[in-house]
Formats: sequence, structure tokens, C-alpha cells
Amino acid sequence: MSMKEVTKPSKTTKKAAVASGPKFSKETYVKWYKDMLLMRKFEEKTGQLYIQQKFGGFCHLYIGQEAIVAGTVSASRPTDSHMTAYRDHAHPLGLGTDPRVLMAELYGRTTGCSKGKGGSMHFFDKSKNFMGGHGIVGAQIPMGTGVAFAEQYKGTDNVVFVSMGDGAVRQGALHETFNMAMLWKLPVIYIIENNNYAMGTSVERTTTVTDLSKIGLSYDMPSKSVNGMSPEAVHEAIEEACARARRGDGPTLLDIRTYRYKGHSLSDPQKYRTKAEVAEWIEKDPILHCLNVIQDNKWLTEKEIDGIGEWVKNEVEESVKFAEESPYPEAHELYEDVYMQKDYPYIKEY
Repeated sequence: MSMKEVTKPSKTTKKAAVASGPKFSKETYVKWYKDMLLMRKFEEKTGQLYIQQKFGGFCHLYIGQEAIVAGTVSASRPTDSHMTAYRDHAHPLGLGTDPRVLMAELYGRTTGCSKGKGGSMHFFDKSKNFMGGHGIVGAQIPMGTGVAFAEQYKGTDNVVFVSMGDGAVRQGALHETFNMAMLWKLPVIYIIENNNYAMGTSVERTTTVTDLSKIGLSYDMPSKSVNGMSPEAVHEAIEEACARARRGDGPTLLDIRTYRYKGHSLSDPQKYRTKAEVAEWIEKDPILHCLNVIQDNKWLTEKEIDGIGEWVKNEVEESVKFAEESPYPEAHELYEDVYMQKDYPYIKEY
């Protein structure tokens, strides 16, 4: 979606914004718009650079799903932790990580958030309590729950968010983890970023239970489906789940229904869905929705809206410049951040 498309209200989102009225404050809508626009433009530039072979590896874009991160961040605290799968570029951006270090990570440079060693699928920022993107499907489910156990053990009231795709819920570890999380009443919120397809396989082809919120019912885990194209709906669901977790009542499962406008990865030909289906979901675009609310309430002038667009454009351009001017890791980096024991023999030999 181009900058023009992002700043041009659609009839559908315009009508919805007028009918419902603003649910949140001006500051919240402006932050949502600004953050989601940064996520969108960062991802669009990432896609362009990947096609130009500026960096390699796998690359999974979050375009279309931005409202999940925006609503989750606005309803959580800075002390809460977040863990997700390998479609992980937008999460640290929403939490406030500098896009420069994220772009540098894509480029495999030492200034990257994982020192250039993780690449697209392994972003990490402890300063923002972003506990990583994880390349093994479903691995973040038990690991994130372990972080929640640590928070409970330490006696904090922090919450841990564990995000996964609709394909990852087929992993057996999910069921073992859900059982323990409910048994111990851990402060964890499980978010299914349900974009309808596990790679190219639709939810309908993987299960007879297409309402994924029902997965939590056999564990008596409070579960619900949420409109993932609405930052308001996401915020409200997260807020409710956080309150439950902080008072010691345990986990919540949220089946947040969204859509990715691009393929599973940049090598995906997308033959499993129609252009009409994609167009229908684009009509529900969360960035357009927030812009419509801002304009309808005359909260920002056109000049101020353009200023946000310019700021976003500059941030993305600066991130590319920073990445391309940063150095590659030196050979000795191969042996660092691997073993905790500093005098490990293999390191000595090197």
C-alpha cells in the first residue's frame, strides 16, 4: 500500500468512524496512527530492500496486522514482556525500539539489535522487554510461559504476552503449556495472530474447530475472539486480560483475527487466495481507520498529518543509511555470545 493509499480514507472506514465516534483520546489515536504508519513503511521498505538482495535469509512482513501490536502496547505497561514468532519486525517498533538498529539487524551489521547475528527472524531488545522473535514454530509458547513463571516467582505484577500464528497452535507444546499455565495461574496472555493462513494452508484445512478461541476451553482458560483490524478492540481485550493476570487469576487466550496483505514470506506466490479476498480486507485497514477518526474530529491539521508522514519517511530512510554505514561483525564474533563460560576451551584455541 502506497503513502497515498494510506492517507486516503476509504468509504467503509469513513462510515464506521462516523457511526461509532471516538472510543479513545486524541493522544491515543495519534500514537496508534504514527506507530502503525512507521510499522507499515518500515515493512514496505524492508520488502523492497530484500528484493534488491541487500540482505538474505527469510523475511516475513507484518503489513496489515499492525493493529494487534498497537492495541497491545497501548493497553500494557513498559515493565510487561513480549515474545513472538518470526514475523517480528513490528513488535519492537511498537514498543519503541529505534528502527535504525532493527534495519541494521536485517543487514547483519554489528549495530543491529542482535549484533547482526539474528537477522529478520530473531529481533531482540531487552531494554524494551521484547524477548525476541523466534524461528522455531511454536517455540515461543513454552518459553514465554517460562518468563511468566519467573514474574510470578519474583512476586511482580508484570504480564507476559506470547504471540503466535494460527499455524503454531497445532504444536503439541501448546497444550502442555496451557495446562501448566492454568494450573499455576501464570500471568500470561496468549495472542493468536490469526491471519487465516498457516503459510498457504487455511485454518479450515487444518482443523474442524475454526473458532480458535475454543482451544482454551478444555483448560477452563478464559478465551475470546477479537477484531484484529481494530486497535480499539485489541486494546479493550488486552486491558481486560491484563487485569485478570495482574490480580492473580491466570492466563487468557485471545484469537485476534487479522489479515496479512502480503504473502507468508517474500517467496510466497499467494496462489491459495484471491485478489478480491485481499482487497476486501484492505478495506478494513486499521491505519486508514485511525486517520479517519483523527480527521473527523479535527484533531490534527492536514499539515500536521503530512508532518507525521514526513517523520516516518525520514525515520525509515535514516534506518537504511545507518544500516548500510554500519560494519559487519568480525570473525571473532562467531565465538562470542555462544557460551556463558568465558574460558571455554574452543574459545581459547581460537
